Amino acid sequence: MISDKVKLTAKDILEKEFKSGMRGYKPEDVDKFLDLIIKDYETFHQEIEDLQQENLRLKKQVEGASKQRSAAPSQQTGTTNFDILKRLSNLEKHVFGNKLYD
Repeated sequence: MISDKVKLTAKDILEKEFKSGMRGYKPEDVDKFLDLIIKDYETFHQEIEDLQQENLRLKKQVEGASKQRSAAPSQQTGTTNFDILKRLSNLEKHVFGNKLYD
């Protein structure tokens, strides 16, 4: 995915050769700086890989949850006032016992 957009790899940077001129840069300084860039590239590449894997895992998890939700029938559909009153009456009997009906 990301490799299509990135033009350089850590290997490309490592193998890059610079021509030296009469008063060019110090090769040691260039090499040190390129080493830092290579380390950053490797770190970014690993972070991108980790995030892509996590993204795939989360997409599968969401997909599974959606399938599970659609497969489970809704238990609250069709609840009427009569059902609620009946449940309330049963709850009162359980809490207060037969004291209400004596």
